[in-house]
Order: sequence, then structure tokens, then C-alpha cells
Amino acid sequence: MTPERFATVRFSTADLPEKDRMAIWREQVCRMGVKVDIEPINGVPFECSVVARALPGAHLMSVAISPVRVTRTPDFQAAAGADLIFLINQSGAVTAQTRTRDVSLRDGDALLASMNDVKVFDRHVHGSSLVFRLSRSFLSSLVPDVSAALMRRIPRDTEVLRLLAGYAAPLFNDIALANPEFRRTAVNHLHDLVALALAATSEPSAVVNGRALPMARLRMAKTYIIEHSHRRDLSVGTVAANIGLTPRNLQRLFESEGTTFSEFLLAQRLSRAHRMLTEPRLAQSAVGAIAYDAGFGDLSYFNRSFKRRYGATPRDIRNIGGDLEANVA
Repeated sequence: MTPERFATVRFSTADLPEKDRMAIWREQVCRMGVKVDIEPINGVPFECSVVARALPGAHLMSVAISPVRVTRTPDFQAAAGADLIFLINQSGAVTAQTRTRDVSLRDGDALLASMNDVKVFDRHVHGSSLVFRLSRSFLSSLVPDVSAALMRRIPRDTEVLRLLAGYAAPLFNDIALANPEFRRTAVNHLHDLVALALAATSEPSAVVNGRALPMARLRMAKTYIIEHSHRRDLSVGTVAANIGLTPRNLQRLFESEGTTFSEFLLAQRLSRAHRMLTEPRLAQSAVGAIAYDAGFGDLSYFNRSFKRRYGATPRDIRNIGGDLEANVA
């Protein structure tokens, strides 16, 4: 995986013959890919599924795995370089061990570790983790003493961990980050949020605090709106409550980008309606039904808004196959 070939990669032991599963995974994934050795523990058969992608300056992995011991031998540690691993333990008990320190993580806890320092990583039960491989030099520009933050448990009730997990989830979506500039911006925000998480027990950097939290909350709000725009009862209060803000504070986040909650929601509904109008399988669906399914309750308002955005009526778009979408900024 390289940032230039940034497609999301998915692989699972379910795709491998059971008798060869451990040998293939150890050789092809662990030793060649992530530079570790791995062995099942507690008498539980090995199972693992991974979703991974590379971005400029960061690698992301979402991992679900059975009880295992992951080991970095001196050779593997030397090959790992100076990069750092930030791990959010989403479920299942975990212990990480270096030459001088052991750290145990509960569900939801997090940890920063150096790739060339962690010696043993034990997952005691089935569980899942969100893992970021980050540039040490980049993170050092945000955190005055990164070394002091290594191998310190970050408690699960740290607010920024929830924001970080919510921000990272859409980053596995290829379409969402098709634009190179979006990828660079996303990585910057990812580093910012990790820096904030590390600062949970100390004073956070004013620069980081001012930039990352608002952007992460705004992205979470946008993601929630995109996923639920078809709900006609969706409101600024609903979205604000979902991400832990007041409606007024959420409105301010949209205003910081020169727009409003209502404008963003309308754009998502119109985009959804446009896609539906150009889908062959929905060619026989009435325009009113499509408007309703896209979240509109007033057909006249839908028609006016649609023509204002696309310069054509919904029926026109359906008749010409949606060619005008490309001309909309």
C-alpha cells in the first residue's frame, strides 16, 4: 500500500483455506506487510479481518481479530523505522509491552507507541482496534515532547477519542477522498486530533486545539447529515445532539465555512434526488416519489430548489440522463 495507490484494501482469513490460514497470513500479511510475527493464543483458532488504506503521511487500519500475540523481533523493529502507532482499542482486553513498560487497555482506551519499540502486543479475547501509523516528525511539530507521550494509556472517556474515531471512519471511503487535496487535509486533521488526545492529561497546544476540534465536529456533522438526509424530520437539533453540541454551536461551525446547516442539508437532498433521477432502475418512479424519498415534504419547493441548483427541472434531468450534474460547482 502506498499513498499514490490509495484505494481501500480489505482482506480476511475467511478468504483462506483453514488449514493454510495461519501460514499464509503470517508470511504474506504480517512479515511482508506490517513487519510483525503473530501466533494464536488461549487455544482459539486464528481469525482476522482488516480494512486498510494509505494516505500521504498516514496509514489507517481497522482490525477485528481473535486472541493473538503479536511480536516485533529486533529485525522487525529495525525495519519499522521511526513512525508511530496510535491505537484505539475499540473492544477486547489488550496489553502492549516494551523493554521497560507494560500498558493494559480496556474497551475504548487508546495508546501511542513507537513502531521500533513495542516488543509484544497481546490481545486476550476477540476484539477490534482502529490503528493509525503516523509520521513522527509531523506529530512532533504538534506535540512538544512526543517521547513523553509514548506508552501512556489514554482513558476511554477522553472526549477527543470519540471525535477521532468518528472522523476516521469516512477516511476508508475511496470516493470521499478522491481529491488529493482532501487527502492531505484529512491527514492534517488526523494528526491534530491525535495530538489533542495525547494532550488529554496536560495543556493542549492552542494551535491544535483551535484547528482540529471544530473541523472534526463539522466533519462528523456532515457525515451524519449525508447518511440521514432522506429523513424529513432531520433537524439541526438532531444532528447537534448526535455529536454533543448545542444547535447554535453547530450553526457556527457551518457559518465558519460560509454556509448554513439548512443550505448543506438542502444540497445533500438535491444531490440524492439527482442521483435517483438518473438511475435506470428508478426510471418508472414518479418525480414526486423520488422527492419524498430524498427527504422533501413539499413538491413545489423541491422543484424550485432543483431548478435553481441544476438549471433544469427534474423531468429535464431525467430525460437527458443527468449530463448537467457535471456542470454544477
